[in-house]
Amino acid sequence: MTDLTHIDTWLFDLDNTLYPVESEVMTLVAGRMTDFMEKITGLPRDQARAIQKSYYEEHGTTLAGLMANNHGVDPEDFLTTVHDISLDALSPAPALLAGLQRLPGRRLVFTNGSAAHAVRVLERMEIAHAFEDIFHIASADYIPKPARSTFEKMMTLHAVGAEGAAFFEDSEKNLAPAAELGMTTVLVGPHAAASTAAFINHRTNDLAAFLNGARVRESDA
Repeated sequence: MTDLTHIDTWLFDLDNTLYPVESEVMTLVAGRMTDFMEKITGLPRDQARAIQKSYYEEHGTTLAGLMANNHGVDPEDFLTTVHDISLDALSPAPALLAGLQRLPGRRLVFTNGSAAHAVRVLERMEIAHAFEDIFHIASADYIPKPARSTFEKMMTLHAVGAEGAAFFEDSEKNLAPAAELGMTTVLVGPHAAASTAAFINHRTNDLAAFLNGARVRESDA
């Protein structure tokens, strides 16, 4: 059993972490992003997609790239547009809910997405009531993970102490600053087991099973 008895603050990425990547929710979001890029650039779809991907790689999110390159994009308009997708692939997750509810202390969502998207996903999965709050991209002034300043802003806003915090993410690069700050890091997803990064403390391809099997502080659970 994984020993997490020192943890009292539980931070979870949203997309491809709280739900499986196989649901392809982010595939739908990415398609909407390409639609958006195609519209504002006037370029053929393949070229628009190439710019979209380069912005993601260079800036952490497509939105951050758009803002950095002065496309005149309203960030909230972008977020509303790209998250206007069907969530039919998601369903209630009772095993995950049970795992979340046994965790002592506070549980927060820490996402590069919008607040509205996070609420839709959590409600669709019927786990929204398991979380105290959502730190979303607007909370970070649209500066996405893995920027250290965004981690620090989240920690200040929610009074998070790094040594007592665990961060669950599907993106290895987004766990690096968490580790540097002293958090316990958990890489989630189908490729987690293959990761050799020294800053990853735990790996799982089944978040619900991991949470239900971990040792936590029973006195507070």
